[in-house]
Amino acid sequence: MLGPIISLLVILIAGKLLLSQFNPQAVLLIAGLGMLVAAFLISPDQLELKQDTGSSFFDFFALVKEAFSKTNAGVGLMIMAIGGFVAYMDHIGASDTLVFVAMKPLHLFKKNPYVLASMVIPISQILFIAIPSAAGLSLLLMASLFKILVQLGVSRIAAAAVITASTTFGIGPACATTASSMAILNWDAVFYFLNYQIPLVWPLSLSMMISFYVVNRYFDRKNKLSDSGSATSLLERPKAPFIYAILPILPIALLIIFSEMLEIFKQPIHIDTTTVMFVSLFIALLFEGIRYRTIKPVMNSMQVFFDGMGNIFKSVITLIIAAELFAQGLIALGFIDGLLELAASLDLHVSLVGLGLTLMIFLAAVLMGSGNAAFFSFGPLVPNIATQLGVATPYLLLPMQLAASMGRTISPVSGVLVASAGIAGISAMDIAKRNFIPIVTALIIMMLSHFYL
Repeated sequence: MLGPIISLLVILIAGKLLLSQFNPQAVLLIAGLGMLVAAFLISPDQLELKQDTGSSFFDFFALVKEAFSKTNAGVGLMIMAIGGFVAYMDHIGASDTLVFVAMKPLHLFKKNPYVLASMVIPISQILFIAIPSAAGLSLLLMASLFKILVQLGVSRIAAAAVITASTTFGIGPACATTASSMAILNWDAVFYFLNYQIPLVWPLSLSMMISFYVVNRYFDRKNKLSDSGSATSLLERPKAPFIYAILPILPIALLIIFSEMLEIFKQPIHIDTTTVMFVSLFIALLFEGIRYRTIKPVMNSMQVFFDGMGNIFKSVITLIIAAELFAQGLIALGFIDGLLELAASLDLHVSLVGLGLTLMIFLAAVLMGSGNAAFFSFGPLVPNIATQLGVATPYLLLPMQLAASMGRTISPVSGVLVASAGIAGISAMDIAKRNFIPIVTALIIMMLSHFYL
């Protein structure tokens, strides 16, 4: 029990430091390394550092290197590429052109833009099934939809909130937690998606649409946050040609067209988000070349893309890496296992155990900033727990899977919120606070409907 106690103390200290406006990267990185060192001192045989420096002291710092290498080669590169693309779209005027074109048909929502903002949630949830990267989809929507919502009159916080909420429910065959669930259950992913995930998720999306409408409208008016008056310049005729309006939404279109869900082509074409961003960048460069009919300025403009990638790295990727090490520390100290043991030792009714496990994985995702990390830690243990309780494994597994992705949506250290906040020019904590009431409301509805109806 020493490990979970230490991890709880570290969580409390880290939380206080974060609330005191200490640098979040430094707090999470030092706290994560501290917990890993504590786990090594408590049980050196159980902690596998997987490093080969020859010294335990240097092995811990090699973990930081490994975290940078792994993140930058995967999700980090994707987020940086999207950040660079967003910067380039602003530079060439494509974002303003999209806003100008979109404002024509969407002007009907000018009197009540919160209706349109709330409609983003169920519509984008469908996109999330085809583009199963929470950070990726959120940033693509930030590039294409954010300015439109702000121009219509919602605040930057409200616009970022509904965009991040679009990734609340990790469902669909391509979702990582669904794949993990299928490995645990040995089921077909499509069967699970159609018969288990959709029936539970659609009423939750409806509840979130209503709750986000009420919450965003109330807090924007209370805090006088509407940005409609500050962006009037966007209504002026943009300098870029109207055809440039397709560029910010081009990555989303390409990802949907080549999605495995549609199966348009006889010979499947597999294309990931990072690749799509570079394809879209070179198409934008081609547009610029045709527009200016000169090579040097167009080639020089690529620096804007690289500068955008660098800005995202220093503000977003470093925080994601620090949060990942923090999560590793929690797992190494047995914090997750301790929560499970606590739930099992209370000898409660099966529905109360289900509620407890769902809440635990939700809180773990908030702390870790990753729904995948939380679910991958809890999920494999569920079949044994279900057997002991005499219930079917999906009875416990399904709400836990959804709770993992829901917790990520209100975590101020999650990649989704941090990356979206960086694009919006606000803090991730602002988005987390705005998401809290709708997400917790949906969590309560999910638990009550699943375990008691």
